[in-house]
Amino acid sequence: MTLTKDRIIQSLYRRLDIPRIESIQIMDSFLELMKRTLENGESMVISGFGKFCIKNKNDRRGRNPQTGNDLTLEARRVVTFKSSPVLIDKVNRKDSPPN
Repeated sequence: MTLTKDRIIQSLYRRLDIPRIESIQIMDSFLELMKRTLENGESMVISGFGKFCIKNKNDRRGRNPQTGNDLTLEARRVVTFKSSPVLIDKVNRKDSPPN
């Protein structure tokens, strides 16, 4: 099952015993902070979880798969994620439940 924004909000208001609207505001504030940080080209490190980074991609040659025509893909920025060793260990533990 996929973890959704709504399920995170439900978990926040149940675990922290706070009103649902407050949980929504916390979640939205956190996501907005992430977006602004990455938009400014800064990395974001969450200890024990991982690191979100911005990478610059140069122009590159590509091909339209429908027509086969060559084209140039413009330079762009992409978000990358590198898992922390702690997260990798938890995901790969033998006693962790399968999907």
